[in-house]
Amino acid sequence: MSRTTHTCPGCDRDDRVQAVPAVYLAGRDAVTSRERDRDGDMRTVTRTVTTGLSDALAPVPRPPSYAIGCLGVLAVLVSIGTFIGGVQAGHWFEDQPAEAGGDGVPRVGGVYLVPEGSTTPDYSQPLGTAGSAPPPDFAFLGWISALALLAAVLVFAVLLRRRTAFARITRRRHRAEELWSHGWYCHRCGTVHFEDVPGEDRTPLTLQRFREKVWEHGGYGDLAAEQRAVDAARS
Repeated sequence: MSRTTHTCPGCDRDDRVQAVPAVYLAGRDAVTSRERDRDGDMRTVTRTVTTGLSDALAPVPRPPSYAIGCLGVLAVLVSIGTFIGGVQAGHWFEDQPAEAGGDGVPRVGGVYLVPEGSTTPDYSQPLGTAGSAPPPDFAFLGWISALALLAAVLVFAVLLRRRTAFARITRRRHRAEELWSHGWYCHRCGTVHFEDVPGEDRTPLTLQRFREKVWEHGGYGDLAAEQRAVDAARS
């Protein structure tokens, strides 16, 4: 059989040879379904479904997980909730009795309680608390709010650091995609080979070896050992 440009070097046939970008895109699809939410109401959900083969041929690593962001959002809600609760229950921002004026009488709005059995206001007590213990200020809610806010800041800092690190690592992804676009996949053999790439022969490569070559070209080849490609038998 005569060899053509896109003939598989393994089986020497071209009927099931397809460009890697085409195989990659064919294995990614948006699926829309109807499902119930937590309240029991129906909603439309769209998810991206990826085959194992498409994932194995990806030109870049998977981005880091951002699931920890949910904890950050929860921490923000706790911080806001406890702060509002402390303000309302502890009366943190209500006026306190002022210092004595020029006549020796303290004034905060000019209203004081008159102790039982007396006709004279008790100016020694805070406003509205004559003869009684001061109400709790719920200061512990302020500490909870502050700690929750600090936790939220730390979570968002971690997310920003992960995103920045991933962008830095994949900043040369265009080089990886350039090499990746010259790959051809044989569905019969489950191997990949390069065509018209200087310095690369047409030797059949496993999915893992193809990933290593492409990712090394982009400067993130060390991640290929952590995110291994699927076996050819599973693709």
